[in-house]
Amino acid sequence: MKTKSLIVAAAALLIAWSLPAVAQDETCYIDVTGQADVEVVPDEIHYIIEIKEYFEEEFDGKSKPEDYETKVPIATIEANLRQALERAGVPDEDVRVQQVGDYWRVRGLDFLVSKRYDITLTDFAKIDDIIKNLDTRGVNTMYIGEMKNKDLPELIDKGKAAALKDARRKAEYMAEALGVKVGRVLRVTEPGGSYGYARNVIAAEAKMLSSVADVAGGSYDQVKTIKQNYTMNVRFELVNPVDE
Repeated sequence: MKTKSLIVAAAALLIAWSLPAVAQDETCYIDVTGQADVEVVPDEIHYIIEIKEYFEEEFDGKSKPEDYETKVPIATIEANLRQALERAGVPDEDVRVQQVGDYWRVRGLDFLVSKRYDITLTDFAKIDDIIKNLDTRGVNTMYIGEMKNKDLPELIDKGKAAALKDARRKAEYMAEALGVKVGRVLRVTEPGGSYGYARNVIAAEAKMLSSVADVAGGSYDQVKTIKQNYTMNVRFELVNPVDE
């Protein structure tokens, strides 16, 4: 029994000595980043309009700010906006007040009330209809906010898969240049988080339009699609053909 125990102990020691040698035989690998772009037309568009009280004298072309005295109340501007939305065919349930605020005209003299509306649209053409019917006096800003598409979850999967394929393609042509081949996948990471993209979230190309003139001029044409970029980092094993 004593001899048998010594044999077992010797075998265990031999295995322990051999482990470092195995660890030193590191696997050769290559790290690549795959990317893919996905573009889709939104089926839900949030159009933001902020209205603000103003003075009639602002538009007479001769009065100075210190002479302004005929203030147009927010209720009047809001009624005009509601009428414009109704003429454009936007139902009341698709219009909600997002924010209310106050703006000082001259410190200690007066303040101007503002309201911001979030209008849900399904077609960019509705923006033209709204602008045609809207009295832009009292409109402070208008811009395209968040854009959505009901098929986005499926597009996320397709985008990540395409980014992984792009990573393998890059790894293969770099490995070929080195005279080796791509082997198994050792690691996959998503730098953009759980959705696998680092930029261009849902409102990807919805750049803020700084003035009413920008909107009226059709500047929103450049933001009519949701564009997303998916990035995946992949580590591939490199295999020497002669070792296969």
